[in-house]
Amino acid sequence: QVQLVESGGGLVQAGGSLKLSCAASGRTFSNYALDWFRQAPGREREFVAGTSWISARTYYADSVKGRFTISRENAKNMVYLQMNILKPEDTAVYYCAARPYGAGSRGVPDDYNYWGQGTQVTVSS
Repeated sequence: QVQLVESGGGLVQAGGSLKLSCAASGRTFSNYALDWFRQAPGREREFVAGTSWISARTYYADSVKGRFTISRENAKNMVYLQMNILKPEDTAVYYCAARPYGAGSRGVPDDYNYWGQGTQVTVSS
């Protein structure tokens, strides 16, 4: 079992920055990919960013590439999402999600076993 808790959301102006954190608990933390999704009201949940710790690769949705940075600090069981140059269209509830390595595919919501409760990010124009 993995428990995930997001924090760091809030209200920011367009062009501003915000850093989200996801705290994970569970003895099998290292066996999971911890990625970020977001969902705005009336919209489908969408993949935002992911990371492969072993390969050091990172993956981003085209809409956030160059503005967002995902990082993972395994020693603290934390994953972060640094969001810069925020836009109103970034407004959404942001979730971290866990997917076992070797199971499912990155970025496919149904393949993630665990989800946090989300943290609201609102970007004003």
